[in-house]
Amino acid sequence: MPIIVRLDVALAQRKMTSRDLAATIGISEQNLSMLRSGKARGVRFNTLEAICKALECQPGDLLEFVELDESII
Repeated sequence: MPIIVRLDVALAQRKMTSRDLAATIGISEQNLSMLRSGKARGVRFNTLEAICKALECQPGDLLEFVELDESII
């Protein structure tokens, strides 16, 4: 998948657990886990906004686009 979720990095830098973040932004730990693992099929802008506010970061700090090399596939 060409979108890499860097939420674990942001949490580690701020010494915050995913459980604390989930409680702070009001989503379930399971939904946050799906996002952290990259298994989520999408993320709502209001959820992304809440994460950015809680972690004092920008969306680009959490998500990264990586070009896939089509010749490998």
